[in-house]
Amino acid sequence: MLIDTHANLHAPAYFRDLDAVMARASESGVEKMVTICCRMHDFARVLAVAEDYPQVWCTLGVHPHHAADDPAIPANMLSALAANPKVIGIGETGLDYHYGYSAREDQLANLRAHAQAARQTGLPLVLHTREADEDMMAFLEAENAGEDFAFILHSYTSGRELAQMAAARGGYFSVNGIASFRNAQSVRDIIADIMPMDRILLETDCPYLAPMPNRGKRNEPGFLPLIRDCLAQIKGMTPAAVSAQTARNFYALFERAAA
Repeated sequence: MLIDTHANLHAPAYFRDLDAVMARASESGVEKMVTICCRMHDFARVLAVAEDYPQVWCTLGVHPHHAADDPAIPANMLSALAANPKVIGIGETGLDYHYGYSAREDQLANLRAHAQAARQTGLPLVLHTREADEDMMAFLEAENAGEDFAFILHSYTSGRELAQMAAARGGYFSVNGIASFRNAQSVRDIIADIMPMDRILLETDCPYLAPMPNRGKRNEPGFLPLIRDCLAQIKGMTPAAVSAQTARNFYALFERAAA
């Protein structure tokens, strides 16, 4: 079984042909998908996609780029909305200091609210981090991540120290098309050296970050086998073994999906 654990199926890029995208995913062996909420005003559309397609779950949260829109988001509101059985994770949330679309203090406040919602619901926290390793490490330590709530660092491109800390705290990682890029040897090295195979998931982050040889095209879940094959090469495993292990990892992290 192949599971795309981080997709944006509600994005405008799929408004005209989502049925065809889903059909191609099935033909490629992608049996389950998670569409990720990045803004509160998108949640209705995110949830509608999950409810329209039985093979799709969703998450609930605010991406750090948009933290300024909801800097004081109530954890109790997130928890209440997450009661829907189609919601299996809290996020995407996190820290991104590359573009500075939201002030750092707004990102941190927003992130802490999401962590509290993860505690309240028992759902895992879906984390994004870019150029914020020190603050993310401080957050993981202060919030007792891995003990008070499970978490996953998606689309990992950060440093070795954060990866080591997250692995030591029982965190999960998701690998996407970046791992196949020619200039991403440092990412491949961290996958090979630090990420435990029993805590790696697969994702496309579509419509972004299409894997080689499709880089530059609109990404979609049907490209997930290319990412699976890349991970198999990095870890010295067969593609079938990677498919099986990453599916087990998904259900271990996203326990509501296994219910």
